Amino acid sequence: MQIGIVGAGLMGMALAHKLTADGHRVTVIEHSDQPGGLATWHDFGEFYWDRFYHVILPSDRNLIGLINDLDMSSDLQWQRTYTGFFVDDKLHSISSNLEFLKFPLLSFISKIRLGFTMLYASRINSWQKLETLSCEQWLRRISGDENVEKLWKPLLLAKLGPSYKRVSAVFIWSYIKRMFSARDKSASAEQLGHVKGGYQSIFAALQNSMESSGGTLKLNEPVKRIQPAADGGILVQTDKQSYEFDHVVCTSPVSVLKQIVSTDMLRIGNGHKNLKSQINEVSTEQPEEVEYLGVVCVVIVSKKPLTHYYVVNIADETIPFTGVIGMSNVVKPENTAGYHVTFLPRYMLSTDDELQKPDTYFEEQFLGGIAKMFPEFDMQGIVSVHVNRAIKVQPLQVLNYSKLVPTAQTHHERLHVLNTSQFVNATLNNNEVIGAVNAFHHSFSSNLLSNKQE
Repeated sequence: MQIGIVGAGLMGMALAHKLTADGHRVTVIEHSDQPGGLATWHDFGEFYWDRFYHVILPSDRNLIGLINDLDMSSDLQWQRTYTGFFVDDKLHSISSNLEFLKFPLLSFISKIRLGFTMLYASRINSWQKLETLSCEQWLRRISGDENVEKLWKPLLLAKLGPSYKRVSAVFIWSYIKRMFSARDKSASAEQLGHVKGGYQSIFAALQNSMESSGGTLKLNEPVKRIQPAADGGILVQTDKQSYEFDHVVCTSPVSVLKQIVSTDMLRIGNGHKNLKSQINEVSTEQPEEVEYLGVVCVVIVSKKPLTHYYVVNIADETIPFTGVIGMSNVVKPENTAGYHVTFLPRYMLSTDDELQKPDTYFEEQFLGGIAKMFPEFDMQGIVSVHVNRAIKVQPLQVLNYSKLVPTAQTHHERLHVLNTSQFVNATLNNNEVIGAVNAFHHSFSSNLLSNKQE
């Protein structure tokens, strides 16, 4: 069976890997000059590494399962990591239970309540009620005012800006639940992992897997139109040629689908649908616009490490970035030509004009922030500075987001939609992406088998 996949991000390539293994002839069509999407990589001069920061948690069963399936388990490496907190011009370590108890920002009672918040959130499995509560409202109820004012609010402001007031408790719950799972219960320590060579090596393995099974990857081919074929299949028109497939899976955002899919095949509606029911349903409701977060991520390559922490959370509005991600405290230096790599992200709404500022604007601001946070760091040891940005990273999970999120239902039984707008109760991460791929693949294969038997 001929199957087309629009989009060569992790979602599209992982699905192609599974479908070609099933014996299907798969063609993945990508508008960019390399696969990867938000998990793509960058040429830093003497080495390649991820354009944005990614780590693997011990609980990332879907992602680890894919890595094992690609025979890359020996390349999966784990590292004990440390966490810092910058506030009032001081850097504090909160990497152990003892350090947390000594943390001067909070009273003893607030520390107890904060610990309870983390444990309580990690045990919640039903998220629907959390959608009706604002993030701040829920945190004040569980953590108390002192924790909110001194800890949570600065962190939420850094991540979301003033928009944090409109975000539901699902946002912080899903984040806590995921990160809590990174802690080794026996050692009370955080364990994080990566694959040798970064996501470039994972995509190379995915491409090799699909191509060795007869699949094809087409790069630099923006899709212009998707429409029905005369014989019941699907036509995909790029700026270079036309393809005809038995089935097409679109991993593009809803905004892109509106532009490329013919109106007689697609209806955009409101309200979350699970993957199985989303296929071939029709909605008559009109969609509301979903706000997205964008990110500017400045990457510093240096001869010496900026910090020994993997992550430094920042509760200081004068610092122009959200946090300090010491990737070289997870990744072995052999992956980065002996250099140390630090990511400095700053999140803002995708419509924010600041997101379009020139690279020099962010370089100057962010290096000034580094000088303030780490006055002892030798700035002459910086080898290079790189500015990466993504306009739409993840939707802003406002109150009752699952009822507002636009979903794409198809009128054609052979056109399918699989994208991240379906993530209504989780943070956007690569483990969730592979989980969605697994669910779709199971449903798609079951439907094909059922139709064949009929």
